[in-house]
Amino acid sequence: MTTPQNGDPIEVDAVIVGAGFSGIYVLQRLRDQLGLNVKIIEAGTGLGGVWNNNVYPGARVDSPAPVYGFAMAKVYQTWKWSQPYPDQKELQAYFNHVDQVLSIKKDCIFNSRVNAASFNPDEAQWTIQTENGKTVRAKYFIPAIGFAEQQWVPPWKGLDSFKGTIHHSSQWPREGVDVKGKRVAVIGTGATGIQIIQEWAKEAAELVVFQRTPNFALPMHRDNFDPEEQRQMQDGTPEIFAQAWETWSGMHTSYPTKAFADFTTEEAEAALNQLYDKGGFNLWVGAFSDALMNPEANRATYDIWARRVRARLHDPVKRDLLAPLQPPHPFGTKRPSLEYNYYEQFNAPNVHLVDTNSNPIVEITPEGILTDDGKLYEVDVIGMATGFNSSTGGFSKMHIKDLNGVDLAERWKEGVITHLGLMVPRFPNMFLPYGVQAPTPFTNGPVFIEFQANHIRDLVKKMERGGTRSLDPLETSAETWRTEVYALGNLTLFPKTSSWYMGANIPGKPVEMLYYIGGIPRYRELCGEALEKLEKLFICR
Repeated sequence: MTTPQNGDPIEVDAVIVGAGFSGIYVLQRLRDQLGLNVKIIEAGTGLGGVWNNNVYPGARVDSPAPVYGFAMAKVYQTWKWSQPYPDQKELQAYFNHVDQVLSIKKDCIFNSRVNAASFNPDEAQWTIQTENGKTVRAKYFIPAIGFAEQQWVPPWKGLDSFKGTIHHSSQWPREGVDVKGKRVAVIGTGATGIQIIQEWAKEAAELVVFQRTPNFALPMHRDNFDPEEQRQMQDGTPEIFAQAWETWSGMHTSYPTKAFADFTTEEAEAALNQLYDKGGFNLWVGAFSDALMNPEANRATYDIWARRVRARLHDPVKRDLLAPLQPPHPFGTKRPSLEYNYYEQFNAPNVHLVDTNSNPIVEITPEGILTDDGKLYEVDVIGMATGFNSSTGGFSKMHIKDLNGVDLAERWKEGVITHLGLMVPRFPNMFLPYGVQAPTPFTNGPVFIEFQANHIRDLVKKMERGGTRSLDPLETSAETWRTEVYALGNLTLFPKTSSWYMGANIPGKPVEMLYYIGGIPRYRELCGEALEKLEKLFICR
């Protein structure tokens, strides 16, 4: 092995890539609970993952406090959330608090991006290299990069010719972007697009929003907590987390037990309107247990959503584009975003809406954005909210090699294969928290991540106690899991929609159910069974 120019290889028990919720949780479990020597390699400048990087205007969480946080008493007992849906600045302050309590930064290697990783079966050890010349060797390798690490920008002609400035939401300038009095555009109406639009509409002289598919956005209630509410939340946090752990998505909310057929029309409408008024993801969770499987139940949910949103819009053309009477896809099969005054922005005369489903963008010119009907939208600043190559794209630049020297990106070129979304055959001792073929995007991240970190800890603990040098899932175990992921997905309405849940947002990417729809409790049961059957499901050496 070639020694890097800036020193000898760093020898540790485990190396984690990424200092977000996943990386910190796994570090704490392996370092503090098992006593292992663990390091985090982080491409950015500090803790927080996306909450260190995503500094675009309006960035905030869509899962409510306190469950969007660490379920560790010494963390939450000394922290007070100021609002139900904290913004990026509060999240950044929170991660600084986490570091003060857990001493995370001392075991982080910042400003280092992994560009190579391979496993030596003779030594049962991973060698991880970074772009800036560092080499780390470890028994365990945990790429904890999440599912939205690799940005996606369509290959439009003329991107480099634009005379103004272009910023993707994931690479926003930390000093901000001044749009006061300027002509601006936002391309994309996913979660980040909505958040940027809500802010820019208040400052720009003219805002043009380019929408391909309407977002079925739901109300976000943003009132700040008063001191008594903060005290009550702190006191109730243990119970809230305990409840969240038992729910399908890791949210501290009740879930429906009755099917659509159990309601009268009047009862169904009343329940759906109540959920819309309650805000958050309550309408997505649904009044009906079969809301994501039964087309009739799903349509009833959509109709109430559309009725409520259309009442907020003045312009009939914008109304039909933002909340059409006929749903473009089943409700909830694309992740709804949360909004607080998104639709009202389109009532302002300076906010314009372009339907790129009817008139796609064909070119970025020096002056602005050209659509295929020949219309040029002249702007000074473009905000790209075009999304991510979710779950699989982030691994492409890491060049992780399997036992035969095959890149993970190549292994997944024809379709994803994992065991429980956590391990990949022929990549021994590698764990992938909060990623593909797990319940990931259907969950409240920190609650689900905590469970996966616990499971990784338990696997490592069992290996260490049993003298197991390497753990590699059998191909048959992975095939069985993929069949389970597909089978459950096919029982739902998700395959009827072209979405990033299916990998359909990236040209050339296999269209397949990328995530497990069975929920956290069932997933937890299956992980427990796997822990008891290591010799049957894995190659243990």
